[in-house]
Amino acid sequence: MTTISQLSPVLAGIGGTEIMWIAIVVLVLFGAKKVPELMKGVGTGIKEFKKASRDVQDEVQRAFDEEARPTTTPPAPQRPTDSIAQSK
Repeated sequence: MTTISQLSPVLAGIGGTEIMWIAIVVLVLFGAKKVPELMKGVGTGIKEFKKASRDVQDEVQRAFDEEARPTTTPPAPQRPTDSIAQSK
């Protein structure tokens, strides 16, 4: 299981008490009726950010793949011609 300290060094110092105080402040500032709307907006924003990040990663990977592939095919090897056969 991933812990908060593994996710972000900034959040490593936040414990249960600090999270409780943050929740109380959010409830006081926004009210109990607005908190679900606020969290839904945050969730939607995170979802869109992850999708955009994934799209950018896919585009970069596609660019690297195209760069690695040869753009033109090499010419086919030709048989050497016999100069004696051409003179007849």
